[in-house]
Amino acid sequence: MGAATLEVSVTSTVGPARGAGAVDTALTETVRRTGASVGGVYLLGPDPQVLCLDALCGAPAEFAAPWTRVPLASPAPVADAVREDRLVWVASQQEMARSYPRTAMALPYPLALAAAPITGTRRWGTLLLLWPAARPPRLTRREHGYVYSCCRRLARLMDEAAGSGQPYVPEDRPREVPLDTRRPATTPAQVAADFAERLPGGSCALDLEGRITFLSSGGAELLGRDAATLLGTLPWVSLPWLDDPTYEDRYRAAVISREPVSFTACRPPDTWLDFHLYPDTGGVSVRIVPTGAPYPPVPAPGAAPGSSSPARAGELYQLMHLAAALTEVVGVQDVVDLIADQIMPAFGAQGLILSTVDSGRLRIMGHRGYSSAFVERFDALPLGTALTPAGQALASGIPSFFADLEELRRIYPEGLPNSTKQAWAFLPLIISGRSVGLCLFSYDQPHTFTREERAVMTSLAGLIAQALDRARLYDTKKQLAHGLQEALLPHGLPTVPGLDVAARYLPATRGMDIGGDFYDLIRLGDTAVAAVIGDVQGHNVAAAALMGQVRTGVHAHATLGEAPDQVLSATNRLLVDLDPGLFTSCLYVHVDFAGRRVRLAGAGHPPPLLRHPDGRTAPLDMSPGPLLGIDPEATYPVSEFPLVAGQLLLLYTDGLVETPGTDFDDSLAELAGHLADADDRDLSRLIDTLLARVRPAARRTDDIALLALRTSDTEGRTSV
Repeated sequence: MGAATLEVSVTSTVGPARGAGAVDTALTETVRRTGASVGGVYLLGPDPQVLCLDALCGAPAEFAAPWTRVPLASPAPVADAVREDRLVWVASQQEMARSYPRTAMALPYPLALAAAPITGTRRWGTLLLLWPAARPPRLTRREHGYVYSCCRRLARLMDEAAGSGQPYVPEDRPREVPLDTRRPATTPAQVAADFAERLPGGSCALDLEGRITFLSSGGAELLGRDAATLLGTLPWVSLPWLDDPTYEDRYRAAVISREPVSFTACRPPDTWLDFHLYPDTGGVSVRIVPTGAPYPPVPAPGAAPGSSSPARAGELYQLMHLAAALTEVVGVQDVVDLIADQIMPAFGAQGLILSTVDSGRLRIMGHRGYSSAFVERFDALPLGTALTPAGQALASGIPSFFADLEELRRIYPEGLPNSTKQAWAFLPLIISGRSVGLCLFSYDQPHTFTREERAVMTSLAGLIAQALDRARLYDTKKQLAHGLQEALLPHGLPTVPGLDVAARYLPATRGMDIGGDFYDLIRLGDTAVAAVIGDVQGHNVAAAALMGQVRTGVHAHATLGEAPDQVLSATNRLLVDLDPGLFTSCLYVHVDFAGRRVRLAGAGHPPPLLRHPDGRTAPLDMSPGPLLGIDPEATYPVSEFPLVAGQLLLLYTDGLVETPGTDFDDSLAELAGHLADADDRDLSRLIDTLLARVRPAARRTDDIALLALRTSDTEGRTSV
């Protein structure tokens, strides 16, 4: 059956219904056809950056409390589906933990999941389906068809509603949609029958005379006969293989003793069954299971008997979900963005102010839902007042919740906030008994804070406090490190007539974004220039500090007019005396314009690349000496080559060419090929091209420094 046929089938079942009824019908139809256990429809609400759960089928809406509002930017299957316009399939709990660790923490059950985008004239939302973990690891072609057909049907409903001028808006609380709307009204007998059908194995009821009064479908399957032919009969009469006095005697023993009795019988040819009889004054209940079959496992987490739970599961899972998100933030702005994008929507808040305590004042670090002018009026307010809810919360360490303006006015008549908000939650951020700040959530309409919300918000405030404190420390260290780095690297390269120069420094993306790579260009009178590049081991403050010492040492000896080998030897002796415990590589190049010669020496550094006028590019053949700072008697051989019009020299550090698992010579040959093909008319653009081709990934495990040199001759041609 093709996708088009499937779509017609779903559409004909849905019929001409509109609005919520049409959404519910399409959802239940898809859940039944795909065999899913739970289905849901998420729609983008008035805030286009938040997905709201509109309808849930197959589970109580209370179960979905942590996920009723999902920020579009969050790393969750329903958000990825609509944001990337693709079907997201998660086949197991293990795959969920790998791909969506936050979702796995908040949804710790063995299951399979599919999230498909609902897209029409625009993005509308996501269809979510859940299956038990025992299902096959992939969606079948038929299941794919059902899922996509439902998404197209839902998208048409949204498009039609929007076209009519009455767009479909998700409800404030998700609707609970019954899975089978065709079932008659529930009766006690139906409830009992459903109960028996859900049990593993088979269930059977006998009256005191031994006649079968009830038989579940599982019991009929195990007995090998249709239930209609067995009802009202005696099992040892209607089932010849039970026509044994021993089995009938077991039944009589149960009726007379009113004690449970068990026996085992063989259904021909070789199926052994265990019968467990539980009698009372009205009859006998019988459980039928294959002999030796274990009871089915219970994979869902549960508490031990007699244990107490301080919070409901929904609260804990929501708290774990948000806590997992807070562990991923780095800087203060990351904390603000995460609270605004994920925590605010989870509580339905429209306003946020995040403040920290600084020198006795409350300084605002970030906000949402307030104008900049409003925030400026309240920034840097003193803490020494208990006349405002913020001051009281900080002084006492106790959160304050105000459901409406009247409640706030009654308690703080002189501390009313000058805004249009109608409900507030003031959450003090406490670490080890000290206040580090305040988190304020506010609402555009009156809002009743439930016990669950208060508990989660209060617990979350402690996690926000920890994250904010770590983020402030990180930002302080990063600013200090960057200030050190900027002070040690050259602010700008000197201008040398007739010489084109371009340089670039990129720190490793892991760590503190600083490192020990450096470069320099040193004017040596009117007819010569020295180019230097080096790499101190590590990318931290110690590496940056040593880099500054090496650069200073090289610069000092170079300006004295010493030869390349003497410059490196003198710098090497300096580092041996300092004994920093870090390795340092360096390459020193002396360009003599008057003599048209280039002399260079290296200390454990990769050779530079030389591009000839005809485009041929290769590493220079040179013999570098040992790394700096190891052997005080080390020598550094000097290599030499003539300047020729049209040459280009590229100096670099190993972060550009070294990749784990890749041969260095292969990486160097690849870099040479890219340099040979690159347009060298603009050296700055050439460096950007090389970086994009050789290191396109956003994450770098090592620092990178590049320095490109080119000179212009009197005819406008170029040379090094």
